[in-house]
Amino acid sequence: MLTDRTQNPADPTKTADRFLVRNLEPNRTDKSSAPMSVFWIAEHFLRLSLLGRREFEMRGLLNYYLSCCVNTLLQTLNATWELADILEKWKSAGVRAEDNVPFQLKRILKMMQEDLPHPAPHMDFLRCLDRNRIRLSMQHDADEVFFSILDFIQRQMDDRTLALEIQNLYKISVETQVQCLECNNVQTLNSHLLSLPLHIKEDRNSLKDCVISFFEQQELRGIDCCFCAQCEAKTPTKQGVKLCSLPQILCIQLKRFRNIRGLTRKLNCRVTFPETFNFSEFQRETFSSHFTQQNDCRYTLYAVVVHYGDAMCGHYTAYVRHRVSNRWYYADDSRVSQSSWEDVQKTEGHHYRGTAYMLMYRKDPKEDNQQPDLSG
Repeated sequence: MLTDRTQNPADPTKTADRFLVRNLEPNRTDKSSAPMSVFWIAEHFLRLSLLGRREFEMRGLLNYYLSCCVNTLLQTLNATWELADILEKWKSAGVRAEDNVPFQLKRILKMMQEDLPHPAPHMDFLRCLDRNRIRLSMQHDADEVFFSILDFIQRQMDDRTLALEIQNLYKISVETQVQCLECNNVQTLNSHLLSLPLHIKEDRNSLKDCVISFFEQQELRGIDCCFCAQCEAKTPTKQGVKLCSLPQILCIQLKRFRNIRGLTRKLNCRVTFPETFNFSEFQRETFSSHFTQQNDCRYTLYAVVVHYGDAMCGHYTAYVRHRVSNRWYYADDSRVSQSSWEDVQKTEGHHYRGTAYMLMYRKDPKEDNQQPDLSG
């Protein structure tokens, strides 16, 4: 749903490299060709070793052809280290590299994890998406591109076991029950989602209230009536969704874009969300009778996709938590800076600020009964 501002793709490391070389040269006042002092050599290697310990914990991504949407998703996928670990196991020798999205994703995620100060080169990934009809120089919706990437992984990976392992990272198993209000016949359908699409009200919301609303039963009447096989007609029905299982990575979409009389507009209303939450605190009616994860429901937020602007013009950025340091970082294309939980909370909703659009939560380890260390 957005456009973006284009940046100059010049290599930002050239000036820095010249500065580094110039400042590593010996400070010699004489013009003789005498050999360098052993003390300067020792100092030189000490400074190099200190530079080697500098922490470039996150690499940015240059903005090519309105790529802020893809850049933001790559930062969240890079923070989903489980995905990169699975892709790393994939032996992709027989694929057409230039057209294969999971192959290019594997490459760019590996480069983004390198400890380097300059942006990671991701033009090959962008061109690969373009060949797969996610066009360059066009506006895109982050949620739609996210699902497209997951779909390409399923269709283009030749190792079905690993492809399904990636799908299972996000897989939310649900049971939909439809009860006819005329004959009380109940039809049950088992299916799965790869994210929770949460409806939000045009007022103040909380994530917990939005989740409760998603699983509440609702009556369907009039043109919304469902077909009842027993009555052999469309009848008023009661429909509800119940949880069967929860994934390792819980992706939540806040449905901020709404179509009203053929026009799409964005809701900037506030939606508060916690840094950690526990699904077991929800009402028992939320869960199917087959749900067996009551003691494995605690999640911690690790990435937020943020949208600036309105429905037709805007910009995407991301807040992500670093795997090792656990610190929050803010990624705005090639610009990456350390941030904080307080900054993340500012995306809960405001007309003149970026608003959270997608939330990524990771399930806490089973053996960890304590709240994780939340630094930054």
